[in-house]
Amino acid sequence: MEFSLTRLRMLRELHRRGTITAAATALHYTASAVSQQLAQLERDVGSKLFERLGRRVQLTELGMLLTEHAEVILESVERASTALEEAQQAVTVRLTAGVWASVASGLLPAALTALAGEHPGIHVRTRELAPEDTAGAVRDGTLDLSFVIDYSSYPMPWDPSLARAVIAVERLHAAVPSGAVPSATIALPELAEHPWILAGPRSHFGRAVRIACQASGFEPTIHHEVAEQPTALAMVAAGLGVTLVSDLGLWLCPPGVDIVALTEPVMRTVSIAYRTANARRQSVQLVIDAVRAAAAERGLGVRAEDAATAGLLDANGLRPRE
Repeated sequence: MEFSLTRLRMLRELHRRGTITAAATALHYTASAVSQQLAQLERDVGSKLFERLGRRVQLTELGMLLTEHAEVILESVERASTALEEAQQAVTVRLTAGVWASVASGLLPAALTALAGEHPGIHVRTRELAPEDTAGAVRDGTLDLSFVIDYSSYPMPWDPSLARAVIAVERLHAAVPSGAVPSATIALPELAEHPWILAGPRSHFGRAVRIACQASGFEPTIHHEVAEQPTALAMVAAGLGVTLVSDLGLWLCPPGVDIVALTEPVMRTVSIAYRTANARRQSVQLVIDAVRAAAAERGLGVRAEDAATAGLLDANGLRPRE
């Protein structure tokens, strides 16, 4: 009996997510494609692997058994890929990385150009996801690595099956309409009387900024809740309110926006997450090195004083595990 690795991944995701729709979303397939592939897997096995219970799906005893073996098989494939890379003098591999707008435009062009010049066999494809979704996609095997963020006010929960390499430490700045703040610096509580433009509280950025404001003694009055930073900054330029923006996001600022430093900075780390099983994978480490170099060239390397302010890094520049 031969098994398709794609179908085994789908079965594993079905077990983790509980519905075909959720599994399809995690794997970036349509629900009908996942349903068809799982039906084919059942035909390959010759037995029922799952049954529907209302909107959810429950694996049968045989389905659970195959899922347990699927985990072992998929981990073995990763180990085999690592061993082959180590045995080859020249690395030839395709990797898929999870990104979001500011790192895709601010770090990747320089990093991937340098990587292609030094290691032309490494081909990196990117997939844009919300920052709070990228780590999960790495854990699930749909991405090889991803950019992740932590805020000093709101660290992300961490999965022990993932490792991370810190790329940069950024500061958040106040973005205000031109002329709204006459000084070069401002304390966060001084923005309490302004209307705010901010992502929703379920987003990592929106939640982190709300927590930072609450820690400064006020609840921001949000007049416009928008997900995309360029949209928020365009609204700031129109005089509709204020927001915060990171170092990597500064290039997004249109005319009509003043950037004002915070006297008590809110910090965030930008890291690359990858599965611990890939810790020895040379291609992953070469991508990390290239992105770190690009961050350093932009003045966003990990500086000891910023790391201490962020409160997220240990003496080795790594975030301690929970």
